[in-house]
Amino acid sequence: MATRRWLLYAGLCVSLLALLMLTVAVSSDHWYETDARRYKERCRTFSGRRDPGFIYIPNHSLPLRAGRTGLEAPARTRRQVFAMSAADECSRRFNSTSVGLWNKCYRPGFDPDIEELVQKGSLERCSFIRYYYSPSTSSRRDLSYNVTKIIQQDDWHALHLRRMTAGFMGMALSIILFGWTIGVLGCCWDQGLMHYVAGLLFLMGGTFCIISLCTCVAGINFELSRYPRYLFSLPDDVSHGYGWSMFCAWGGLGLTLIAGFFCTLAPSVQPPTPPRSHYPKPRPENGTLC
Repeated sequence: MATRRWLLYAGLCVSLLALLMLTVAVSSDHWYETDARRYKERCRTFSGRRDPGFIYIPNHSLPLRAGRTGLEAPARTRRQVFAMSAADECSRRFNSTSVGLWNKCYRPGFDPDIEELVQKGSLERCSFIRYYYSPSTSSRRDLSYNVTKIIQQDDWHALHLRRMTAGFMGMALSIILFGWTIGVLGCCWDQGLMHYVAGLLFLMGGTFCIISLCTCVAGINFELSRYPRYLFSLPDDVSHGYGWSMFCAWGGLGLTLIAGFFCTLAPSVQPPTPPRSHYPKPRPENGTLC
């Protein structure tokens, strides 16, 4: 009986900790982070070199090599076709940002110019992430029709991935909270079936959490590999990676699965049966039982 209660209480405590970690992860904005300080330093150094005495020839102004056959042209990769010079690459604006499920924020202390604009009130620190369709090429007139259609289709795909991430994470939190409530009521009424149901709900919530996190990772990888590369890829000197919110969410997922294992195992632990006491059988003596 003591082992059964220990498993049940441990499962409920672990599930409550998992719920707290997932709530912190959902409400924070550090799922994915970028650091553009090296990129801006390089572009600042490059712009300082462009004085009247420095001859700069962009890549698109160089003459093509004569004698290229038609069989060699398809062998060039898209990155070679859309190769950008250092000046063209520095014309793109990259900032140090942190992205969550709801907001995209400028990281404090990474860019003095951004900090000055934020302090003046002319720039918001965080902007909301849109969960409705908004085309990213509506203001661009230098793209062909086919490239524009590809970008619009990718916008829809990225939007569906964001919606799946937020939707499954919300369902996971709701199911885990409902399972914790069922487990607490089962402790009050001492019902083993309610403990088992609570464990199954924890496992179901963990499954939805796995789907949400995998979809989030797929969405980030999709954004980094979108076509055309010269519009959506990151330069090599912009470091990027997952933040502490992502690791907090994965930790909450692990704790949720552990809680589900404990709560489903608790009802199957039977209390030890009391040992039977052996008494000597009475023997009849002289017609009477002794």
